[in-house]
Order: sequence, then structure tokens, then C-alpha cells
Amino acid sequence: MTGIDPNSERTAITGGGDPRLDGLVFKITDEATWREACETGSVAGSADDARDGYIHLSAAHQLAGTAAKHFRGRSGLMLLVIDATALGSALRWEASRGGDLFPHLYGPLGMASVLWSGPLALDGDGVPVLPAELARP
Repeated sequence: MTGIDPNSERTAITGGGDPRLDGLVFKITDEATWREACETGSVAGSADDARDGYIHLSAAHQLAGTAAKHFRGRSGLMLLVIDATALGSALRWEASRGGDLFPHLYGPLGMASVLWSGPLALDGDGVPVLPAELARP
């Protein structure tokens, strides 16, 4: 994941323990939304985000499941790595899939909180391929 210092405590991807302590959250979005965000300074949520009233995000240990469940077969995707602390009190951890706490953003996702972005290719089954640091169940 070029652009992220793996030795920095602030950006460490631990994957273990309490996901709220990792310091990072993740968003998978399409390239058109990302291009628009680069122009406007804010990442627009998906139709699902608008319906639910918050921007759906994932912790590191949830990302593979999110990619497989919600993005299988969709090309032209981008992964955004976000500084969770920069989101402040608008970020809430709420029970979702299987009772796990997922990060939900009740407010705008400003570009200043995005630490890294990159395209996601699809594997042979149509599942987005995550960076090696994140590709774990």
C-alpha cells in the first residue's frame, strides 16, 4: 500500500484486537465517485449509504468480507484508506453483520481524511483483490 508508512503507529494495520484501535477504516467505492471526490473535496456515499443515512466503512478485519459480499463482479473499484481519528465524533461503531461492530460515518467523508487510494482488480471469482496487508478473512 504505497503511501502508508507501515511503521507508523497512527497508520498501523494490526487486524487483531479491538478494530477501533487500529486507527484506520476503509471504503470501497467506484472510480466515478472517487474522481468526483477529487474535484469536490468530499467522497459521496453510495445509494446504500444514502438509504441508510450514513457512509458504510469497514475495519481491516472486515474488509475481505465486505468486498466479497457487496462488491463481487463489480469492476472499476477503488479502495480508500481513511484516518479514523480524523473523522471525529461523526464516526460511530455499531453492530452489524454477525454482531460485529462496523464503522459508520454520520457526516461527510472529506478528502483530508483519506490517507491512500488505489484501484482494486477482480480475481477469477469476481471478488475485489485487496492489498496483501488487508487480504485476510
